[in-house]
Amino acid sequence: MLQRIIITGYKPYELGIFNDKHPGIIIIKKALEVRLRILLDEGLEWVIISGQQGVETWSAEVIWILKREFPHLKYAVITPFLEQEKNWQDPKKEKYQTVIAQADFVTSVTKKPYEAPWQFIEKDKFIIQNTDGLLLIYDEENEGSPKYIKRLAEKYMETHDYTLALINAYDLQIIAEEIQQQDW
Repeated sequence: MLQRIIITGYKPYELGIFNDKHPGIIIIKKALEVRLRILLDEGLEWVIISGQQGVETWSAEVIWILKREFPHLKYAVITPFLEQEKNWQDPKKEKYQTVIAQADFVTSVTKKPYEAPWQFIEKDKFIIQNTDGLLLIYDEENEGSPKYIKRLAEKYMETHDYTLALINAYDLQIIAEEIQQQDW
C-alpha cells in the first residue's frame, strides 16, 4: 500500500511550456488527478514534492482540488536547500509561495542555501527513503531532468520494497483524446 508518495517530473521548459495557459498543463493535471484518485482509494495519505516548477507545482494545484473531496490528503514540500526560489522571476516566486503556504509540512533537506548539485541528490535520496513510491511523469524518449530520480528509485528498488509508477507520453495522449472527446 502506498501511503506516502513523491510526485515529480519535468520542468515547464523541458516540455516546451512557457506560460500557464499552455493546453498541455490541463492534460498533465488530469493525468495526475486520475492516478491520484486511484491511489487515494488504495490508502494514499501524503504526497511529497520538492517545490520545483512544472509537474510538482501542477501536482500541488491538483491536490488542492482533491483535498475538498479527500480532506485526509496531505502534502509536504521538502526542498533540497533554503531559498530555492531566490533567483526565480516574480510570478514564479508568487506561485511557489502559494504552494508553500498551503502545504501541510515544509522543510529543507540541507538547511542551508544552494551550494552545489549534491544538494539535489541528497534531497532525492532522502525523499525516496521516506516514501513508499514515486509517481513520475516521464518519457523514455525525452529523458530530461527526471531521469536522475528515476535512476535513484530503480537502484533503491533493488534492495527495498518500493513502487515506481510512470505517466508516460502514451498515457498523456490517451488523456488528451478523452478531453478532446468531452469537448465535442
